[in-house]
Amino acid sequence: QVRLVESGGGLVQAGGSLRLSCAASGITFSSYTIAWYRQAPGKQRELVASINRSTSTNYADSAKGRFTISRDNAKSTVYLQMNSLKPEDTAVYYCNAQWLSAPYWGQGTQVTVSS
Repeated sequence: QVRLVESGGGLVQAGGSLRLSCAASGITFSSYTIAWYRQAPGKQRELVASINRSTSTNYADSAKGRFTISRDNAKSTVYLQMNSLKPEDTAVYYCNAQWLSAPYWGQGTQVTVSS
């Protein structure tokens, strides 16, 4: 059974930092591209950052210079370090794992940035 479990969300003031974690089980983790998406109320889900099996990374323009995605294959975990948070970063953040077949999704973790 595949599970992606996000953690690390919460309430933070603008300018603060959070580190999200996505712990995976039931997959050959090192083979997967792992991505973080987010969805704010009334908006479509959007890609924030991704990291592939070769640790190449990709960031949305809104995340460049502030967010860092990394992976620890030994722990089957991907991290999203978020610095200089802004109120517009408020959203539910979802972990996504994809390789060959349909992607897997986590249940999401809420990030709220107060002004």
